Amino acid sequence: MKEDTIITTAGRDPEANFGIVNPPVYHASTITHATVAAMREARERRFEPRVYTYGRHGTPTHSALEEAVAAVEGGERAVCLGSGLAAINAAILAFVETGDHILMADNVYSPARRFCDSFLGRFGVETSYFDPAIGGGIADLITERTRIVYVESPGSLTFEMTDIPAVAAPAHEAGAVVVMDNTWAAGVLFKPFEHGVDVSVQAATKYIVGHSDVMMGTVTTSEALWPKVRQSAADLGANCGPDDVYLALRGLRTLGVRLRQHHENGLILARWLGDRPEVDRVLHPALPDDPGHALWKRDFTGACGLFGVVLRPAPEAAVAAMLDGMELFSMGASWGGFESLILPTNPAAIRTATTWDRGPTIRIHAGLEDTGDLIADLERGFERLNAAR
Repeated sequence: MKEDTIITTAGRDPEANFGIVNPPVYHASTITHATVAAMREARERRFEPRVYTYGRHGTPTHSALEEAVAAVEGGERAVCLGSGLAAINAAILAFVETGDHILMADNVYSPARRFCDSFLGRFGVETSYFDPAIGGGIADLITERTRIVYVESPGSLTFEMTDIPAVAAPAHEAGAVVVMDNTWAAGVLFKPFEHGVDVSVQAATKYIVGHSDVMMGTVTTSEALWPKVRQSAADLGANCGPDDVYLALRGLRTLGVRLRQHHENGLILARWLGDRPEVDRVLHPALPDDPGHALWKRDFTGACGLFGVVLRPAPEAAVAAMLDGMELFSMGASWGGFESLILPTNPAAIRTATTWDRGPTIRIHAGLEDTGDLIADLERGFERLNAAR
């Protein structure tokens, strides 16, 4: 089946629900069993598809979303958790113990870095960082203790692309697991399991939900790695409620059409910004002059609405004057919803393996508003920036 058909149909079974199109919302904590033998069998099979033992481990509502996300990403099994960070943590914890080593790209989501450095570091797990552009050169950094190579492509602040197959090959040779944050692609624009990824995590909060009203994360993996991932998720206890799962399912059904519009709006804004005298560089891998464009064109089928902008040198107060007066662009740390967002960023504060020394940077999420109106809002912002210089 083609992409849009999978997005529309995966995880649905109207015949099992009296012909009802959408899976019902199951509110459950206790799940009962008729006999001791039935209860014992259910517990032994608790992580198999559509076997239910306790509300924390999921309900038929959860199964519908998990089956759909796995189908969209091209994996075999998936689990949903209470946030994107919970998904990241569960994926990492599934494969490390005291004395192990993690290799992590220098452009990843900063809470993922913090989890590795501050939380895992306390328990004797070491994390090293590498240049996202390293490619096959990562082989020189892998040690006999390396259990995970963690990537995010493109990075959600600086948007460098990583050659995932080139990184995955030496990782697999050394017996390491490749974990990828695939949120930018929403599981649609990049198929992780076709490019050497073993475990894919997403902040479903972003494009899957699509309406800025639910916190959720997903972990998708192969059948072989599923038991470790599912047990890790269960041990964290970071489950999500069925009403949130229902909203994520509703958002998922329009994911394809929304992404196409975010792609179009984002490129319109990115090209316009690239011609502004106040802009030094636009960070968007779908632009032909972006350093990661060749990799994006090779491996991705589209772009979302998230990209970065490097401004020419300007006082902090001038950048604040630009952002403070926005009417359509709200300032907020998330992205992936229908609304446009703008945010000042400071990538230099979290880089350790590479140096980020470019001028003031901002991150833009192109929402679903009319691009003419968005451009007018940005234009007025640049007027304020120039006046404040």
